[in-house]
Amino acid sequence: MENRIKELRKIKKLSQEHLANACSVSRQTINAIENNKYDPSLSLAFQLAEELEVSVDELFLYKS
Repeated sequence: MENRIKELRKIKKLSQEHLANACSVSRQTINAIENNKYDPSLSLAFQLAEELEVSVDELFLYKS
């Protein structure tokens, strides 16, 4: 599943570390999600969307 986390994070001028702290995960987790190497739990997906002020469907792009 692709995502727009990096793009939206940079628009908001947030570091991976800041976003990770806000969502109670490691910076490495944010990096793995941004690089499509890890799919977050539904709970984390909602936290990320809230921090980035978008909806979950705006944040994650499903491609089959």
